[in-house]
Amino acid sequence: MSKQLSLDHWWMPFTANSAFKASAHPRIIVRSKDIYCYTEDGRELIDGMCGLISAPCGHSRPEIAKAVGDQLGRMSYAMPFQNGHRLGFELAERLTHYAPEGLTRCFFTNSGSESIDSAMKIALAWHRKRGDGHRVRFVSRERAYHGVNFGGMSLGGIQANRDAFGVGLPGVVHMRHTWLEANRFSVGQPLDGKELADDLSRLCALVGGQNIAACFVEPVAGSTGVLVPPVGYLERLRAICDEHGILLVFDEVITGFGRLGENFGAQRLGVAPDMMTIAKGITNSSVPMGAVMVSEKIYAELTDAGKHKGVELFHGYTYSAHPVACAAALATLDIFDKEQLVQRSRTLEPGFQKAVHALGGLPVVTDVRGLGMMAGIDLSPSGAAGARGLDVIQKLYDAGVLVKFTGDTMLLGPALTIEPAMVDTLVSRIGDVLSGLAV
Repeated sequence: MSKQLSLDHWWMPFTANSAFKASAHPRIIVRSKDIYCYTEDGRELIDGMCGLISAPCGHSRPEIAKAVGDQLGRMSYAMPFQNGHRLGFELAERLTHYAPEGLTRCFFTNSGSESIDSAMKIALAWHRKRGDGHRVRFVSRERAYHGVNFGGMSLGGIQANRDAFGVGLPGVVHMRHTWLEANRFSVGQPLDGKELADDLSRLCALVGGQNIAACFVEPVAGSTGVLVPPVGYLERLRAICDEHGILLVFDEVITGFGRLGENFGAQRLGVAPDMMTIAKGITNSSVPMGAVMVSEKIYAELTDAGKHKGVELFHGYTYSAHPVACAAALATLDIFDKEQLVQRSRTLEPGFQKAVHALGGLPVVTDVRGLGMMAGIDLSPSGAAGARGLDVIQKLYDAGVLVKFTGDTMLLGPALTIEPAMVDTLVSRIGDVLSGLAV
């Protein structure tokens, strides 16, 4: 550790700050390239999470760096209110070609959290415009993660993310999550649990389906530990939403951009949402950016009076469609097209899932789940909840691997550029560490 570097002043997010800063060897990353990150002492780490499942093209792509640098020199900022720029329109058009059918409009944000809160406001505004202003409730799920702004926190169902911040927004109700004991070690979509979608019908009966604006779900619940939806579950949610006039919103911040072997999870799982939130992979994590993809019916009804009455949606951000972020996103999409990363994800999936599921034979592993190029591995607790996870993060770091834990659940989601041999190396290192843990 350089003596000149002070750790005192950065309050790090989702981090045990006291322990991190007290460590004799804090985990400091100084550079990254492809599927690797490098420490101050020159050690090479395989990044099993491509950031936070957010750099699907691999780290530090020169094509993106050049696009960003060129854009900074040409136009570093353009006000997005009552003005536009070419990159914003070009990117929005390209994203509609990637998106599920029917999502023809794009509202730009700066993160997944902002995308979620924007989608909530769009849903409320659309219902109000249609004369359904009484639709002010939202439905989400236990164990859901929808970002950390107040709207997304309120939709979220991970207790630790809510405990310190009061009751959140009123009017949010939660369905059960989709993990079932019977589905342990399922490969792909589990067969049991379709009926859990009927929780939405139960909540419609409880609070009135006519009062619900939207139902938010992750196609695969990512941050909580990769909960893959049971066969028929999302189809049933779609049908119930249609029956009650509820908008279905997919949070694809993690599952988008090839993670599940299609452009987005909606396409992999065959269910079309009314809106979709995206971020992370849109710029390969090089520059903060997010978006809400919106169906034509929502956009058309919200804007049909705009030419007479002016601004239709009083919402937006200083950095919406930031030109530098747009340049990064367009360069990212170019990489996806040139290197066929979505198709590559499909090719990598069988070997990746086979390797990860082989860890299920270790005594400390209590469940393995996965779909596409993402997986969750539950470990038996050791002491307080999450203590095992913190311990294993350090052990894996020492073994040359970066991963993320939620509690005692390991998340994996490597870059889509990873070679099959490196998948085996990654999982082998994880297996070596896990096999040495006491149950």
